[in-house]
Amino acid sequence: MTSAQRNVQRSLPLLLAGLSMIGPFSMDAVFPAFPLIGARFGVDSAQLQQLVSMYLITYAVMSLFHGAISDAIGRKPVIITGMVVYAIASAGAALSTSYGMLLACRALQGVCAGAGLVVGRAIVRDCYAGAEAQQLMSRVMMIFSIAPVVAPIVGAQLLFLDGWHGIFWVLMGFTLILAVALTLYLEESHPPAARVRFHPATLVRGYLQFGHDRLFWPLLISCSVNFAGLFLYIASAPRIIRDLLHLSAQGFPWLFLPVVAGLMGGAWLSGRMANRRSVSYTVNLGYGAMLLACALHLLMAVVMPEPVLPWSMLPLVLHGVGVQLAFPTLTLLLLDRFPHRRGGASAVQAFSSLLTCAFVAGVMSPLLSGRMLYLALGASLLTMVGWIAWRKYHRMTRRPVDVQKLGPTVETELQTEITEPR
Repeated sequence: MTSAQRNVQRSLPLLLAGLSMIGPFSMDAVFPAFPLIGARFGVDSAQLQQLVSMYLITYAVMSLFHGAISDAIGRKPVIITGMVVYAIASAGAALSTSYGMLLACRALQGVCAGAGLVVGRAIVRDCYAGAEAQQLMSRVMMIFSIAPVVAPIVGAQLLFLDGWHGIFWVLMGFTLILAVALTLYLEESHPPAARVRFHPATLVRGYLQFGHDRLFWPLLISCSVNFAGLFLYIASAPRIIRDLLHLSAQGFPWLFLPVVAGLMGGAWLSGRMANRRSVSYTVNLGYGAMLLACALHLLMAVVMPEPVLPWSMLPLVLHGVGVQLAFPTLTLLLLDRFPHRRGGASAVQAFSSLLTCAFVAGVMSPLLSGRMLYLALGASLLTMVGWIAWRKYHRMTRRPVDVQKLGPTVETELQTEITEPR
């Protein structure tokens, strides 16, 4: 291996981590600026929510296309183009002279932001297999999971730079730097021989093919709700901190720090276990940790109806560990269902996860965040759905008839289960 090749391999985790931060930061970093934006354009809180909904809608829709386009023309041009256009949209947002212009720029940000996460996951599976893929995916997903937690804190600090404009200027600068780094250091991982022609009819047929794969559905469900139980607490943070814990804005670290500690610890543990434990062991351990965290939340909510620090927040550490143990492996299994359409499979997974989190933030959090018991019940329900879907997948892969019908991918999974140490 040449020195240049080693540099490219070393830079890949950093590039993918940077790409994974764009989506969460775009959505959450702007929250502290809502009062300033409302005062500047004379809009109320309901209208300000359009800054989030407009971004989420375009993000979700385009996530279905980023992967398919990268399957057709390659990973690198899709990501770089997405980052350049995102930077232009961020500059437009910072220079907006009307609320309509700001909304349009937010929509354009959503169109581009998903390119990094969706195509980045496909790059991981293009370049690595087995334990190496799990280790890299663990690092990338650690950054992606932490970003929504720290983004509001960073956004609040950026207000001192240039008011609400400063948030968008920093996002522009970051994505331009990232686009240059990608141009210099990212190698194309999807060669022309492996590409699939992009056409709307082909895209529809490809997604229908995903739907016909019986093993794809339980993996998709498990991936989609894996983070949702923990995200319910994150989305409910303002009410938890202010209404339930009766703290000021300076009290947010009481919730965010346990989440960050758990996610980082789980990502480290997942990487360490990649060479030592089987796929099933890692995911089962992750769900075991999440279910135990849910049980502790329920117990504390019953014993202490009024939350008490630090005990009421400590189960979040265990929940974060479980999320990061399970999610990287689940994602890799999902992408491996269609080795020649990993971009499309990653797009469907991102779309499903995004819609799930939008439902959690927009429906479940307002309904359940009035009491810790309700939040614990909601998080437990989401976690149980993911665990049941995972167990269904695991049972299906152990049936000989499934191996005969679905071919070498499942045979490989079964062989892994048999040969790897437990």
